[in-house]
Amino acid sequence: MRKHNIVLAGMVFLLICGLVLAGCGRTMNSIIKNEPSVTGIVKEIYTNSILIGFEQVQGYPDGAECVVSLEVENKDSVTHFSVGDKVTVFYNGMIAESAPMQINTVYAITLLEPSARSENNKG
Repeated sequence: MRKHNIVLAGMVFLLICGLVLAGCGRTMNSIIKNEPSVTGIVKEIYTNSILIGFEQVQGYPDGAECVVSLEVENKDSVTHFSVGDKVTVFYNGMIAESAPMQINTVYAITLLEPSARSENNKG
């Protein structure tokens, strides 16, 4: 009986570990397909966040500002920006209605269009 309990406990432990690892390993494609998103232009860059101006976000006027956390779940996300970059932020669907608004739970950030940088215009 004791051997049976040890085997059962081991199986439960492995199942829990597998579920935890599966939750942490979401791919960028999975996030893009399944999570809400907003698109905007980077206006300011801070140490742990960026300020974006919304573009065509339902329920908010164009240009409404939102601070977006750079503590991103998916490590394949872009986290280095320049002012003027156009980005899409995939998040948990909750925007804090502060001034400025805030998105604190970020799953991924993608770069749609880089800003016009002098390096891009050379050669």
